[in-house]
Amino acid sequence: MEPMTSGGLTRQSLRELLGPVDEPGPLDPRVEEEVACEGYVRRHVTYDVPSGRASTFVCIPDTLSRPAPVIFCHHQHAGEFDLGKSEVCGLRGDPDRAFAAELAQRGFVTIAPDAIGFEDRNWADGQNVTWFELASRLVVGRTLLATCLQEISLALDFVSTLPQADPARIGFIGHSYGGRAAIWAPAWDERIRASVSNCGCIPYRESFAHDAGFQAEFVVPNFATDHDLEDVIALADQCQYLVIATDDDALSRGAASIRENLHARGARHARFELRPGKHVFPRAARLLAYDFLAGALT
Repeated sequence: MEPMTSGGLTRQSLRELLGPVDEPGPLDPRVEEEVACEGYVRRHVTYDVPSGRASTFVCIPDTLSRPAPVIFCHHQHAGEFDLGKSEVCGLRGDPDRAFAAELAQRGFVTIAPDAIGFEDRNWADGQNVTWFELASRLVVGRTLLATCLQEISLALDFVSTLPQADPARIGFIGHSYGGRAAIWAPAWDERIRASVSNCGCIPYRESFAHDAGFQAEFVVPNFATDHDLEDVIALADQCQYLVIATDDDALSRGAASIRENLHARGARHARFELRPGKHVFPRAARLLAYDFLAGALT
């Protein structure tokens, strides 16, 4: 078998493509609220990040005999900028997106921040601010993706300080926008050992179609000249990936080609599940994801 390659992409060259980020200061976390839920406690926590004050839910199972694996739960996009952490914690939105709550009920510590421009991080009454957030960075040689990935790492820094969390067992899960982030986050942060991407694996080469397009958070100048998502996945070989794609979803397009390209270069740390359906995360797919995370983080 040929040795695995990442298409010439290295962690250093990836950081150079993504551009610089500001040096973070102390997180200064503050618990804003704590609510008892069925099988877990949900805390609303805020802390400082270079772009402002992060707002997150942390779900901690009630009965833990030892520190538990941590799962970063990334919300979707769907043009619903008033929704973020609340949907993945089952407070509003689609119950099929409530994986942060479901995983906490299964014994995982979960953390679910609002991404920039969503829910508490939206500064324009629910309007789309992500293209402004991108443009204001591009003009000074930065990207929104680098900021978003840095904030994922800062969330993991915070949750790793909790006595209930095992910082050696960190996973990631996301649908749609979150599924795209699940591809990238392990390449940025080597602590992530398992990552589930649902309906969010479309490569750049497939994104030029009008029914697909480019999301502001993933616009990286010159990246697609020489690279694509299989290079990102290949780079993050410390992480076991589960990529779930459906056959009637634009953002799942290209999953088979990514799998073939990874196998051709000897990468075996990514499992692909191609399922019937639209842009959805049904219970059967979520259970598959939960079992995968449990197995990968034992």
